[in-house]
Amino acid sequence: MTRRLWSDFVSKLEPYVPGEQPRVDNLVKLNTNENPYGPSPQVGEAITAELGAELRLYPPPNADRLKQAIADYHKVNIQQVFVGNGSDEVLAHAFNGLFRHGKPLLFPDITYSFYPVYCGLYEIEGRKVPLTDSFEIAVEDYCVPNGGIIFPNPNAPTGRLLALDQIASLLKNNRDSVVCVDEAYIDFGGDSAIALVEEFDNLLVIQTLSKSRSLAGLRLGFAIGHPQLIEALERIKNSFNSYPVSRLAIAGGVAAFADEAYFQQTCEAVISSREALVAALEKLGFEVIPSAANFALARHPNYSGEYLMTALRERNIIVRHFGAARIEQFLRITVGTPQQIDLLLTALTEIIN
Repeated sequence: MTRRLWSDFVSKLEPYVPGEQPRVDNLVKLNTNENPYGPSPQVGEAITAELGAELRLYPPPNADRLKQAIADYHKVNIQQVFVGNGSDEVLAHAFNGLFRHGKPLLFPDITYSFYPVYCGLYEIEGRKVPLTDSFEIAVEDYCVPNGGIIFPNPNAPTGRLLALDQIASLLKNNRDSVVCVDEAYIDFGGDSAIALVEEFDNLLVIQTLSKSRSLAGLRLGFAIGHPQLIEALERIKNSFNSYPVSRLAIAGGVAAFADEAYFQQTCEAVISSREALVAALEKLGFEVIPSAANFALARHPNYSGEYLMTALRERNIIVRHFGAARIEQFLRITVGTPQQIDLLLTALTEIIN
C-alpha cells in the first residue's frame, strides 16, 4: 500500500540488474568482468597513508589531485577532466546533462543494459539501433536525427571493437549531438577515443578504474571531453552531490595511475589469458565473438546458454547468461586467472562430453 507514496515515474522504472556477488567458498567467479589480479601495491600503500584525522573532514570537492593525475596520464588539460563515484555515476550525469533534448538517444540494441535504465530515469526517448548480423556497430545507421549517441567500445556484452576512424566518421556526421564513448574495457585491446577529443567538441569519453586498474571496490570513474561538456557535468554533480569521491579513493586513484609498469603487466596477462580462453572454447566447438575486452561471448551449437550456465553453477562456476533477444544462447565469460580458466574448461569438457 505504501507504493501510493511513490513519485509517478518510479513504478514505470525497470531497474538495472547487477551481476551476482555471492559469498561461496571455492567459487570460480567469472560473471562480472572483474580483474582477476589485484590493484597495484602502491594503491594500498597510498590508502593506508591517507588514514588519519583528516577523514573527519570532507574530501576536496573537485578532487583536483586525481583530475591532474588523469590529465597528465592522458595528456589533456585538467579542465577537460571530470571524476565521479564509478563510471555509472558519470554516465548518469551525462544522460541528465547532455541527452535531454526531446530527441531520441541512439544506442545499440545489444549493449550495456544501464542505458535504457537511465533513459527511463531521466525521461529520455531511447532508440535501439540494431547491430549487424556479426554483432558490429554500423556507423552509417546513426546518421539520423538524434539527441545524442552512446555506445561502449569495446561493446558490452559482445566485446567487439569499433576502430577510431569509424568513431571519427560518426562524430563528423553528428556535429550537433554529443557522442559518448563508454570505454570501460578499452585497455584490453583498443585505442582510446581520447585521441579525438581535441578535434571534436561533441565527444565525451568515459572510463572506469574498475576493470583494467582493478579498483571496482573503490568506485572511481572519469570523463574526458571539451571543457564546456565537463562544465555541464560539474553543474549536475554540484547540484546532486558535491563530494562524490572520497579521500581514500582519490589517494588510491592517483597511485593507480602512477604505477604504469604494474598496469601494463596485468593488462598483458589478461589479454594473453583471453586469447588462450578463446582458442580453447573454439576447440570445444563454441562460436566466440571476437573480443577486445576482458571477457568472451560464446555459444555452443548443441547446448543452450541457460543449460550450460546451470551446469557450470552446479560445479561452483558462475558465468553471465542474458535472456535478451539475439544473445539468449550465449554465455559471457570473464577472463580469470589461468587456474580459473583451466577449471572452467575442464567443467565445460565434462558437460559437453
